[in-house]
Amino acid sequence: MTPVRTDTAPVILANHAAAAPEPRFHLRDYAILLKPRVMSLVVFTALVGLMLAPAQIDPLTGLIAIVCIAIGAGAAGAINMWYDRDIDSVMQRTMNRPLPAGRLKPRTALLLGIVLGSASVATMAALVNAVAAALLALTIIYYVFVYTVWLKRRTPQNIVIGGASGALPPIIGWAAATGDIG
Repeated sequence: MTPVRTDTAPVILANHAAAAPEPRFHLRDYAILLKPRVMSLVVFTALVGLMLAPAQIDPLTGLIAIVCIAIGAGAAGAINMWYDRDIDSVMQRTMNRPLPAGRLKPRTALLLGIVLGSASVATMAALVNAVAAALLALTIIYYVFVYTVWLKRRTPQNIVIGGASGALPPIIGWAAATGDIG
């Protein structure tokens, strides 16, 4: 009969105890993922475009448009954070964001961005108008693919060229009120 070694049990238990705990759900991390400071600027400029438009808009429809724009901006922010999680983890300013800090999983951020972006555009199309919805979709796509994926890591001019996505919210507000971009 061969003796059973028991001296490996403490090692196994020590490794098991050292495993990282499962991240806890924090609503604040989801809010951070949506980039609320950027969202507030987008909402403000969209509201200005909505109010300056030469057409009256039903207050409920106007509110729906602003909420859709805010959600679309948040969706783009979530996808941006998903894509940039690798560089965010090494920058002092961004290393404590939910993804590089490990408080949220990357897949969660990507899915949240896709679902919110799709829902905001679909809601805008159904309850406001197709022109505003198309502009909202263009803004999200431009921010994600042109600014985040293509420009951000290639040129310091990313802010200048990528700024087009930040210039569209007042036009979306205008289109929500008028149905065109005249």
